[in-house]
Amino acid sequence: MSIPLVDLKAQYQSIKPEIDNAIQGILDNTAFIGGQAVKDFESNFARFCTASYCVGVASGTDALFLALKALNIEQGDEVIVPATSFIATSEAVTAAGGRVVFVDVDERNFNIDVSEIEAKVTGKTRAIIPVHLYGQPADMDPINKIAQRHNLKVIEDSAQAHGAEYKGRRTGTLGDVACFSFYPGKNLGAYGDAGAVVTNDEEIAEEVRMMANHGRLKKYDHLFEGVSSRLDGLQAAILDVKLRHLEEWTAARHEIAANYNNLLSDLQGVVLPKEELYARHVYHLYGIRVANRDALRECLKEKGISTGIHYPTPLPSLKAYDYLGYKPADFPVSERLAKEVLSLPMYPELTGEQVEFISNAIREATAGVDKLAIDSNGREGS
Repeated sequence: MSIPLVDLKAQYQSIKPEIDNAIQGILDNTAFIGGQAVKDFESNFARFCTASYCVGVASGTDALFLALKALNIEQGDEVIVPATSFIATSEAVTAAGGRVVFVDVDERNFNIDVSEIEAKVTGKTRAIIPVHLYGQPADMDPINKIAQRHNLKVIEDSAQAHGAEYKGRRTGTLGDVACFSFYPGKNLGAYGDAGAVVTNDEEIAEEVRMMANHGRLKKYDHLFEGVSSRLDGLQAAILDVKLRHLEEWTAARHEIAANYNNLLSDLQGVVLPKEELYARHVYHLYGIRVANRDALRECLKEKGISTGIHYPTPLPSLKAYDYLGYKPADFPVSERLAKEVLSLPMYPELTGEQVEFISNAIREATAGVDKLAIDSNGREGS
């Protein structure tokens, strides 16, 4: 049996007529930049997020950059970012002129460690970017309280959390502004790069919209210099079709995660994802922790099972951030996760038979292995 980490072909086949019709509609109308399809998707995605405004842009990275610029992040301003994330989270800060300040993550849920944020706040701090990693929201209430105490802005990096909820509230409405990626492999993925900025603040939405379109209100009427970062009509039409299926797909991801949990819960040395009581996890990724991660990955590969290693190097340890002078010991949890987390196949079309095959393969590979096991609290044992 051959099982991919993600199966975009299966997803396309399941909604092929709808997708093909949507693409043909754009071709027939030649509405490639802007147009009704973009307006429709922006309106529908804002409604999905229970937010007032959505501005489609060219990528999730651009969404972060534009949000930071709209919040007036300037040269030398500090922005707090978790040490475990994709580099887009931090490079957008630098691109906007800010200075990245990293904070370690929580061993239980892989999101920013709220207890460490306030110690990193200085007179130059202007914003916090919590990342809803793997599809589970960060603990937003204490983050927002810290932001209020220090007059900081909160930017949700929701690139992996379409439809996730925190205490019954959708991501996209939990801070000042939220940024989404629609990279093809996301829970809501386009057929190329695409992103969106979501907010309840009309001024932020208008600033982002103008900035993403050369700083203009209308053709040749430019209030300032901006950039070119527009969601194109083809991607908007595709995303609007997929958005209608997203809740169904999220329910399938929950069922698959529950199946994994049931089949793997008794395995010694394997730590399963923890879904916090406050969260509706959307399982963009299902990452287990094992001390012998690379050996397990090879065993699964031999059986035709594809897996992923996400964030094998914490952001502060990347060469790109040598200039900040951090040491691995500054981020012990992120360093451990980088060596232990293995992402198992996770996509709505994954069958119960496939999940059972994967789980049995993990069971066989880890049979009798207790050296350097990880206990249920995520600590290494012997």
